[in-house]
Amino acid sequence: MRIEFRHLRTIKAIHDTGGLARAADLLNMTQSALSHQIKGIEDQAGVALFARRTKPLRLSAAGEKMLVAAESILPQMAALEADFAGLVSGKAGRMHIAIECHACFEWLFGVLEQFRKAWPDVDVDIRPGLAFDALPALRREDVDLVVSSDPADLVETDFTPLFDYEPVFVASAAHPLAQKAVIEAEDFRDQTLITYPVDRARLDVFSQLLIPAKVEPAAVRQVELTAVILLLVASNRGVAVLPDWVVSQIKYNADYVTRPLTKGGMTRRLFAATRAEDTQRPFVAHLIRLARQEAVRMQRT
Repeated sequence: MRIEFRHLRTIKAIHDTGGLARAADLLNMTQSALSHQIKGIEDQAGVALFARRTKPLRLSAAGEKMLVAAESILPQMAALEADFAGLVSGKAGRMHIAIECHACFEWLFGVLEQFRKAWPDVDVDIRPGLAFDALPALRREDVDLVVSSDPADLVETDFTPLFDYEPVFVASAAHPLAQKAVIEAEDFRDQTLITYPVDRARLDVFSQLLIPAKVEPAAVRQVELTAVILLLVASNRGVAVLPDWVVSQIKYNADYVTRPLTKGGMTRRLFAATRAEDTQRPFVAHLIRLARQEAVRMQRT
């Protein structure tokens, strides 16, 4: 027996309308064609689908089973068709994000809160577990956007600039280094450096300052949360290097000081890495615009 979607729609229409004539109108077909279709289904199944001597027309036991299938399958197909239509129109899709910048979680949440309201049919997720293998994951289509400060020359991958930031030294106002106007690599040699729990190559203080200068801090303490890093720094348990936009809220807090790293300062840039074929998709382009706007807002506060 071969049951088609049109057969399920027929059974549902007859049940809902209570008769062949009204069902034929609903299905935009003649009553004769509808009767012929029903006979064909019954011939294939070897059972009657309707108790024809009843008014209104009533489904048989076999017809009831087919109706149950129709009421389950047809809504699923309608939802699938709607999903496909959304994908074609650019209104729906998937936005799974991997972050190579550990501090970016707090910034990104503000962006995604605006994004979800504008694009309710886009499936959004953050995939922190892929942070150290993010760009290969992008190429494999495991994720759709990577926030990174290390652009690479990758085929069919776009790196769109988001914003520039400055890594700054953060210490307790009572710390001896608080008296210095500028912090150099050598200043870290006898310090406990408090960092996020990521590979050193992903931390600006190591990749841009300490590793090139061949300086190793006296100790490194890894902490997951920015708020806890700041709490430890305020307690004079160590020093930290954080993006300027992260510590902008403590500029006027007497417990902390922030200082530039090196006389010329350090400037870094964050990028949104996307597959080239996706970069101009409406919701991808909008997310990147929101990310830039949120960055400007944070840096002005």
